[in-house]
Amino acid sequence: MDKINPYLVLAGRIMLALMFVLTGFHFLQNYQWALGILATKGIPGLLLAPTIALLIGAGACVIIGWQTRVAALALAAFTLLAGSIYHNQIGDPNDFNHLMKNISMAGGLLCLVRFGAGEFSLDNRRRR
Repeated sequence: MDKINPYLVLAGRIMLALMFVLTGFHFLQNYQWALGILATKGIPGLLLAPTIALLIGAGACVIIGWQTRVAALALAAFTLLAGSIYHNQIGDPNDFNHLMKNISMAGGLLCLVRFGAGEFSLDNRRRR
């Protein structure tokens, strides 16, 4: 297992962060639609640009393993906040399922905060 562990951590980082990067680009390409999504919960549209920057920027940082702990912590906080805003009808099985996915993703991101990006990362290169 020791020989494949660095590859598993890399794969896990990519799988966790890919959703954030792709969602950020989706929001960027469908800006008006994304503004409508924010408006459904009374969130000001001026928060969309920083949200997109966070999703793409922090997601990319996790993928390449640069400032991984900070980026993963920011994404974990964002994921819990978004889940609590958009999936708070826990009596609805669909909403509950989405909330649990958000909580699970935040848990994976917190593991990165605790254990770092692993061997195949820019963070690890800087320590050598």
